Amino acid sequence: MLDITGPAQIFYEAKEYGADLNLHFLSLGTTTEIESSAGLYFSKLQVFFQSHPQKGDLIFIPGLDYTLLREKNFLEEVKDFLDWLKLQHKKEVQICSICTGAFLLAESGLLNGKSCTTHWKYLDDFAHQFPQILIQKNRLFVENEGIYTSAGMSSGIDLSLYILEQNFGSSLVVELAKEVVIYFRRSESDPQLSIFLQYRNHLEKRIHDVQDHLRKELANAPQLNELAEVAHTSSRNLTRLFKKTTGITLGAYIEKLRVERAVKLLSEGNKVAFVAEKCGLKSENQLRNLLKKHKGILPTDLFLS
Repeated sequence: MLDITGPAQIFYEAKEYGADLNLHFLSLGTTTEIESSAGLYFSKLQVFFQSHPQKGDLIFIPGLDYTLLREKNFLEEVKDFLDWLKLQHKKEVQICSICTGAFLLAESGLLNGKSCTTHWKYLDDFAHQFPQILIQKNRLFVENEGIYTSAGMSSGIDLSLYILEQNFGSSLVVELAKEVVIYFRRSESDPQLSIFLQYRNHLEKRIHDVQDHLRKELANAPQLNELAEVAHTSSRNLTRLFKKTTGITLGAYIEKLRVERAVKLLSEGNKVAFVAEKCGLKSENQLRNLLKKHKGILPTDLFLS
């Protein structure tokens, strides 16, 4: 159930925060009532072929009981649904699977020649059953040409936040994460969310306030005493509290914010001087040194002047 109710709650909250979204709940067969594996019923569903998604819309496919996915009769029953999915993909509708939902995408042929992930318990079975698909291990989610696959259950929430960040920006997703008390689970092998969302897996309001202030005022290069006032504490205590709460020093966090903003602005074609100013830096040389230190690149490496 969490495969569907998790993302549904996240997108509902996003709509409450003003995102232009409409939610529809579909059945992959002709019935409008389904009993979940946990015994809770979903009712008043819309039959899938009565829905007509448009370019840019999202279809989420929750995981199914694995034994069901091995039954030939079931796969034959959902053939029309799989054909419908392929049609939606041609229309540039984005398709997202959660957990074992990746098996349905694989059955449709949409993942052929692509990489994906699924629940850790079924990785080997997936690789054996679909050798034409590159299965990724230790990944929360994988994106390929408008098709997203995620590892299972709560990773559907991570995927939902990632997609919302892409479409509506970091500010909205920061608020959503705080609203539903979501911890961002990331490691080096995971597709990373924006630095504006990293290091937010805590419940310390004072540090959240400082991080929000930095995001909004980065171009003005906020000083330590200013940030301490935001947190209603001393400068010394803020530096201690920030490191204890986030696991990173305040100075290192600010550098990471500047690097990400710089890469984004440069990739959009902005001049180096403008980018340096928007990142709260005093000179173009500071920007070059920062990019070289953290990314091993210079502005010219982004094919910009």
